[in-house]
Amino acid sequence: MEILNQTPAITSLVLRLTLGLVMLPHGWQKVTHFQNTLMHLQQDYRLPWLLAVGVILAEFIAPLFLIAGFSTRLMALLLIVLMMGAVIMGHHWQHGFFMNWFGNQKGEGFEYHLLAIGLGIGILLLGGGKWSADLLFLRKQ
Repeated sequence: MEILNQTPAITSLVLRLTLGLVMLPHGWQKVTHFQNTLMHLQQDYRLPWLLAVGVILAEFIAPLFLIAGFSTRLMALLLIVLMMGAVIMGHHWQHGFFMNWFGNQKGEGFEYHLLAIGLGIGILLLGGGKWSADLLFLRKQ
C-alpha cells in the first residue's frame, strides 16, 4: 500500500527523467554543432538570430533542469512550446505522423514531438514532485 501513496511522486519523477533524458541528447547535439544548427534554424525555419540561439540553449538547458527538478513546470512549458513550434513552423507537419523509419520520406514526421508534448503536459499538471530541487527550494522558503 505504501507504493500507492508514492505514486504521484514516482510518476512525476519518471515523467521528468524520461523527457529530460530523451531531450538532452538533442540539445547536446545542437550545442556541439552550434554554428550548423544556428544556420539551419535561420535558413530553414526562418528564425531571427536571437530566437534561434534561444532555441538551441533552451533545448539543452531545459532537459538538465527537468532532470534536477528545478523550475520544472516552466521548463516543461518551454519544451512544449519548442516542440509545438517544431511541428507547426518546422518541416515535420508536411511529412505526416510517422518518423522516417525506412528512409522513404524527405523528412521526419511529428510522432516524437507529440510524445514530448504529452510528457510535458503531465509534468505541468504534476509539477516536480517529491524528489525535485523545486521542493527543496519551497521547503527553505
